[in-house]
Amino acid sequence: MSKKTSIALAALCALGPAAVLAPAQAQGSAGPLSDDKVRIGVLSDMSGLYADTAGKGSAEAARMAIEDFGGKVLGKPIELLMGDHQNKADIGASLARGWYDREGVDAIVDLNNSAVAVAVGNLARERNKMLLLTGTASVAMTNENCGPTSIHYVYDTYAMANGAAQGMLGRGAKSWFVVGTDYAFGKAMAANITEFVTSSGGKVLGSVFHPLNASDFSSFMLQAQASKADAIALANATSDTVNSIKSAREFGITKNQAVVPLLMFINDVHSLGLKEAQDMTFATAFYWDRTPESRAWSRRYFERMKKMPSMIQAGTYSAVLSYLKAIQAAGSDDGLTVAKKMQALPINDFFAQGGKVRVDGRMVHDMYLVQVKKPAESQQPWDYYKVLATIPGDQAFQPLSKSKCSLVTKS
Repeated sequence: MSKKTSIALAALCALGPAAVLAPAQAQGSAGPLSDDKVRIGVLSDMSGLYADTAGKGSAEAARMAIEDFGGKVLGKPIELLMGDHQNKADIGASLARGWYDREGVDAIVDLNNSAVAVAVGNLARERNKMLLLTGTASVAMTNENCGPTSIHYVYDTYAMANGAAQGMLGRGAKSWFVVGTDYAFGKAMAANITEFVTSSGGKVLGSVFHPLNASDFSSFMLQAQASKADAIALANATSDTVNSIKSAREFGITKNQAVVPLLMFINDVHSLGLKEAQDMTFATAFYWDRTPESRAWSRRYFERMKKMPSMIQAGTYSAVLSYLKAIQAAGSDDGLTVAKKMQALPINDFFAQGGKVRVDGRMVHDMYLVQVKKPAESQQPWDYYKVLATIPGDQAFQPLSKSKCSLVTKS
């Protein structure tokens, strides 16, 4: 089967946030699929500060999953669309509404902005459509913002803060200061790291929040330095994390205080370079060089994108493949039916072994505590991490006993 005939990928519109889409065929009820096809939309930051860790790389990973599945499900074509939410909840919601209501999109994947994910999640619940949250960080998506057709797949603020706290508390960091981004993700991450530090007998001495994509971090990092905390937790991401670390180096903060990124991507390490990033310890959901299977897939991805995949991009492949397997097994693309089937099917691939989807939508899988290598320790391009420990999924993620999700029955 020709890949070109089995997969349709819409091009991004250069003049606006929406993808340029061919008109969808009229919806009908013939066959097991709602409109005789499955349409998957990758809704991501395609042009801003989060584009490198998700964006077009997520779309390519989704394309690879569709190709590897065979380009069809239940004998019908699979189509792929992509759109740019520009890190704005209203734009993301508008795109998703159009996709769901007019374009016949069955599932939206990525959502690498928590505020956008909350807005789109409301639409997914109303319309019985699947939401595969591979880029979303806020643990709220499996708490108060959970939904019956929403699956939080890759990581969340709870797991990332948990891993970082385990790594640094074990190295004697008792006092902490938080520098975070001033929106849903940053506030959730700050709350999570505070919970872990205080429950372990440590103290959070203070916090400060900066605008998304801030241009100058000097005042924020100097406040952190003045706190004299053992560890400075960065509750931000991508270029904000990179620039926070650069500012800490510039002011000599790292000589006396540990800078702890709570959400660090391999792309960030690549941007910083090993000299700047060396010895930093944090949790991750994926590392390309961990197993033969992860290496094989990542090299295929590298051939297309000329860089190694982030955990979002690797997780997007896994989520799309798992979604298609669930449609095949369920014999339907109905949102609630497919979500139930995804809860029933184990996930075993290069991204996760023994992964399982809980009733709150959390995909539970192992996480990894890693440390960035020193320049002399790196043997090849993108050889950046030492895996210090595997954190079992049931220890990494928030337990159901703490869940605020309305779908969870408490005894």
